[in-house]
Amino acid sequence: MDNTYLDMELLRFTTAGSVDDGKSTLIGRLLYDSKSIFEDQLDQVENSSKKRGLDHTDLALLTDGLKDEREQGITIDVAYRYFATPKRKFIIADTPGHIQYTRNMVTGASTANLALILVDARHGVVEQTCRHSFIASLLKIPHLVVCINKMDLVDYNEEVFEKIRAQYESFASKLDVQDIRFIPISALKGDNVVNKSEKMGWYEGATLLYTLENIHIGSDQNHIDCRFPVQTVIRPKQDRYHDFRGYAGRVAGGVFKKGDEVAVLPSGFTSKIQGIHTMNGEVDEAFAPMSVTITLEDDIDLGRGDMIVRAHNRPDVSQEIDIMLCWFNNNGPMPRAKFTLMHACNEVKAMISKVHYKLDINTLHRNEEDLEFGMNDILRVSIRTTKPLMKDAYRKNRSTGSIILVDDATNETVAAGMII
Repeated sequence: MDNTYLDMELLRFTTAGSVDDGKSTLIGRLLYDSKSIFEDQLDQVENSSKKRGLDHTDLALLTDGLKDEREQGITIDVAYRYFATPKRKFIIADTPGHIQYTRNMVTGASTANLALILVDARHGVVEQTCRHSFIASLLKIPHLVVCINKMDLVDYNEEVFEKIRAQYESFASKLDVQDIRFIPISALKGDNVVNKSEKMGWYEGATLLYTLENIHIGSDQNHIDCRFPVQTVIRPKQDRYHDFRGYAGRVAGGVFKKGDEVAVLPSGFTSKIQGIHTMNGEVDEAFAPMSVTITLEDDIDLGRGDMIVRAHNRPDVSQEIDIMLCWFNNNGPMPRAKFTLMHACNEVKAMISKVHYKLDINTLHRNEEDLEFGMNDILRVSIRTTKPLMKDAYRKNRSTGSIILVDDATNETVAAGMII
């Protein structure tokens, strides 16, 4: 297999927007025009379109996999799609637009480098646009691309585009997002998705695919704070590697080099990096998001859930944690409920010690009175754990700043959170 393909940079992006803004159609168009669809898939979609009495191929059917989605013409679950061009590999999370599926959007967007925010050119910025943009900023997605869709229905009018752009920019000034771009498109007709539109000569920017292929994501990772959560200890029971003791995991931040002085948490012992091993042999340095095995000069007892960091740059270690939580379950938690909190490679027992406020996603208002919460609510809580966590703020490091809560009584994943 060609190694250059494996080494290509991976961009994860998510789609967000109101119902019927054309998210699924846009992804279908992206896959279709970039020739990333198998013929049998296309035949299936063409047949489904004919059965519905449509005179065109409904590309939205490429991503809507659930029967209910196809019948209602909406997206319910997060649909992941994979495609590649000669420049980059892509994983798309097509997330639902309905308010009752906020949790699905949080799930799909949590690992994204970029969010496509769709706006219907006829309606402009609506409540759902604001809600999804806010969630994208809460999840610290570094890049937002605002696709102003259905330009064919407003005669490809430049004024409409500029008006919506100004509308969005005035709202986005409240958000914590560094990079926002605007592209006028028609997902149905294919304008400015993969191919440049002939109908919008006034738009001089890049097409959507060109933007996705060329946007710089190398500096999205935290390359300053060194964090290496240990997933497992490797001890080959072979004569050739009799004394080998390696710590395997995925670099969550920073750059680790041979000879670096490191500290091991929670014990606090220090040592030096003896070697960094990968599938393709030894390397001199490792950085996020590489998966490697690190060996140390000293024989230190550490296992899954421990963390290797720089001696002079350590994460915060504590048992009281402030978190922005998105609640996934139909019911709120029982009083004094016990949870398993999953963080990096660590699992600890935990309980919610205090609810500070509930966030109204529509108005960004903090509700400190009504603290009852249920499915899709976003709230700020304090959580107490049985063991200290080695953590960073989510805005500094998305890997060491995120958690999942599992209910001990039902074994269900009930919430995901961002450490403040």
